[in-house]
Amino acid sequence: MNLAFIPSPSTGVIELGPIPLRGYAFCIIIGVFVAVWFGNKRWVARGGKAGTVADVAVWAVPFGLVGGRLYHVITDYQLYFSDGENWVDAFKIWEGGLGIWGAVAFGAVGAWIACRRRGIPLPAWADAMAPALVIAQAIGRWGNWFNQELYGKPTDLPWALEISEGPNRVAGTYHPTFLYESLWCIGVALLVVWADRRFKLGHGRAFALYVAAYCAGRGWIEYMRVDEAHHILGLRLNVWTAIIVFVLAVVYIVVSAKIRPGREEIVEPDRDAAPEKDAAPEKKDPFTKDQPGESGKDATAKSTEAAEAAEKS
Repeated sequence: MNLAFIPSPSTGVIELGPIPLRGYAFCIIIGVFVAVWFGNKRWVARGGKAGTVADVAVWAVPFGLVGGRLYHVITDYQLYFSDGENWVDAFKIWEGGLGIWGAVAFGAVGAWIACRRRGIPLPAWADAMAPALVIAQAIGRWGNWFNQELYGKPTDLPWALEISEGPNRVAGTYHPTFLYESLWCIGVALLVVWADRRFKLGHGRAFALYVAAYCAGRGWIEYMRVDEAHHILGLRLNVWTAIIVFVLAVVYIVVSAKIRPGREEIVEPDRDAAPEKDAAPEKKDPFTKDQPGESGKDATAKSTEAAEAAEKS
């Protein structure tokens, strides 16, 4: 083995005593925890409450996992529903296979439901989560390294990835596209954090910047991959998806900046604050009757003067 190359793990399972932990699932779990932690810090800095990000994630994460798996199974249906394949494998998410496009789309639906329940604007929450989400993607991509999947074209570069012989793969050295995308995602996170501070992005524009920047990188990285995929006009399906989503994200940034410039002032209303009670009415002397246009104090003074005059007479 040439030590200049990046070795692949001999197994994709980490044994924790009697509990087998698959590397792919481990990377996803770590990514989710990091995203919630970092997203919470950004949400609080925007004026939100601690814990809100975790509450919304309870909805967004399951929706995202379902959406990511659905996109993968639908776009790579031949892996599960063609002759000789077992359709039950479509449910084995731990063996790899999540489409980021479906994960983000369905995750946004789950987040929208949770945000409506808490009375907070989804775009503001998405802006806070944007760099956190792409960092989670950077971590999650290492799951492909554990599974020895989704690598690029053959190469003998010093950072080439060594792949061992196995089902649907040939031993050799290939471009580590998982590493390229992981590093790209970290760069996108830094870009979004910088732009958000510099330009005070709001109303979903930080999230849209993340989407556009990620798509720009995913396009050329996807083009390098050699795994089986559907092609349209000579390009892989995911390349076309990246192009279309990139255009939509850029259009959103431009249009949103004109329609709703600036940033939200309030991202999370204080629902725990007690409503202000009306001031208690001023107590009046039961023996004093106000004259029209007179206050109780004036009426009392006049009654005293009248009594004194009666005594003198």
